[in-house]
Amino acid sequence: MPQETPLAAVGHAIQLSVAPVFLLTAIGTLLNVLANRLARVIDRARAAEGRVAATRPEEQQELHALLATLARRARLINRAITLITITALFVCVVVAALFIGALSPFPVASLVAVLFVSAMLTMVAGLLSFLREIFVATASLRIGVLPHGATNTSSRSSHSPSQPGQ
Repeated sequence: MPQETPLAAVGHAIQLSVAPVFLLTAIGTLLNVLANRLARVIDRARAAEGRVAATRPEEQQELHALLATLARRARLINRAITLITITALFVCVVVAALFIGALSPFPVASLVAVLFVSAMLTMVAGLLSFLREIFVATASLRIGVLPHGATNTSSRSSHSPSQPGQ
């Protein structure tokens, strides 16, 4: 059987590295989503911090609770970003190891397997942290709840003159 030429070995390494490179694209997209969520949490926290001094003491408790929730969300997102970034680094080393294995006599199959499994484990951990942040965000979500003591003045009467036929 003829020996593989260096060019054929590089071509084979490129073929093997296509899937990990697509995985890197997905990881980049996920990092973008996480960074945007973190930016939104930071913006909300800064706005809430700015309102603390100008509010009554009973409202300050609410703001401090909001800030605590936002801090927890920021920590979870930060953990997810860290883990997903580590995943990307593992995948990059997998691609490099595939090329080293194609161009050198070093056996890299075990290294590639360990790195890829490590990448998947850190990806799972990062996604679990992201999922936990979503749970925290959803649990603290209040839609349609009025502040304490406020009244809803925007409700329309049942005899609206704008309805046709009246």
